[in-house]
Amino acid sequence: MSDSSPLPPVRLHSEAELARDALATPLLSRAVRLARWAGPDTRVGAGGELVEEQLAAAAAELALDGEDAAAYASEAWRVAVDTGLVAVVDEEEGTVAAGADLTLVLSGAPQDVLGLWLGALETVLADASVPDLDDLVDAMDEGGEIDFSTLDWDPEAEAEFLDGVLGNLYLLTASEDGPGDGPVPLPALAASMIVPDDMGEPTNDVLEQVSDAMMRLDDQFRVLELVGLVDFQPVDEALMAEVGEEPAASSAEAVDDTDVSRYGMVRLTPLGVYGIRARLLEAGFAAPAVGDLADKGADVLLDSTSAFPPMAAQAETEQWLARREPLAAARELLAAARGADAGAPLRRLRCQQALSLVGTEAAPALHEVLDDGELGGLARVWLAERGVPDVPPPSEEMVFWLTVDTIAAQLAAEGNSEELQALVEGLAAQHGSFFAAAWRVEHPATPDVLEAMGRLHPDKKVAKEARKAAFKARSQQGG
Repeated sequence: MSDSSPLPPVRLHSEAELARDALATPLLSRAVRLARWAGPDTRVGAGGELVEEQLAAAAAELALDGEDAAAYASEAWRVAVDTGLVAVVDEEEGTVAAGADLTLVLSGAPQDVLGLWLGALETVLADASVPDLDDLVDAMDEGGEIDFSTLDWDPEAEAEFLDGVLGNLYLLTASEDGPGDGPVPLPALAASMIVPDDMGEPTNDVLEQVSDAMMRLDDQFRVLELVGLVDFQPVDEALMAEVGEEPAASSAEAVDDTDVSRYGMVRLTPLGVYGIRARLLEAGFAAPAVGDLADKGADVLLDSTSAFPPMAAQAETEQWLARREPLAAARELLAAARGADAGAPLRRLRCQQALSLVGTEAAPALHEVLDDGELGGLARVWLAERGVPDVPPPSEEMVFWLTVDTIAAQLAAEGNSEELQALVEGLAAQHGSFFAAAWRVEHPATPDVLEAMGRLHPDKKVAKEARKAAFKARSQQGG
């Protein structure tokens, strides 16, 4: 991902809903319970961790049992300290007290609670990149110190890898052609970080790397599920030995497998979408959310949604319109759609799409621009579609101008798509003298549109006509 290219906008739940979800996550709810449990007799070590003698009592307070109970209690305590739910009063004595932020759990605004949860998330993400306990024990020397050089562990690389995986999962969730709220197969997610885009059949070495990444992610997602970031179906235990012996299936093979869920499935929760977006924004990425533009002007709406996928653009526009009277909104949209710059055709297309969501109470605004060279064509289309009487027919010049403007907008939005190719073929077939007239259209995009038509049309003779027309148009414009 590039921090200069905006990601697709995501739909966020309300902060109130997200705050309720945050307080219900196993890890934060345990941290809150331990913060309330802690008292004058609670003792911590030099790093603020619970002393070993108190881990059993902490686990009992959380109703945890089993061999991992102490580890879960220790993690919850660390979150309580890191998020300010617990404060270390005296480092030498190792005494603690309720932290100032504990009151936010009951009396804080949803945004305050989400701040606590984001703090918990940072703690968990840091822990998720650390080697597991068995590896750490194996790396201990005779003096009980960990020899990190034997671990083949690069903390920065591990953190970057996990960030990249979560970024790809976010992108898949936000993309309109992705799974949306559905789960992503773990092999596909691991492969997205390892298999080069231009690689045909993955090599055995690459597949082994995918297998290793899957196993790491399996451990990490189990931890991240406790903080509510993901819903995770782990790798089937029966496959663990198989994965250890053979490379896991490539992403394509895994997706075709009828039992792909055995390899692990993961999805971001609504809280997870909020959390990853918050981290992306902090890292400098453009990560919009639907509704961000609701209080902005029409110029910002049209410019910004020009880069959005169609469904996201409509959702954003619907929220923008919901805050305005239809007539005033239509006038503002039409004013913002004017222009001769390179982005103007796509702004007018988004304007047209926005106006399609407005009722006939906006008709006066469309009547006002009937004689406008840039807006008169789309105004006539809008009025005619709604059966408004006495709409003056467009001149031939206006028809050709609107055609060029529409194709320019679709080129900007979709590139050389199949839909655009069908439109080009239809225009050439319906109007035998289209190119003879089109090159004279006084639209800044006329040469580029005609060149694109020549590129897209499958008939060589028609394509040649389009290229000739493009040359004439460019000569006429002095280019």
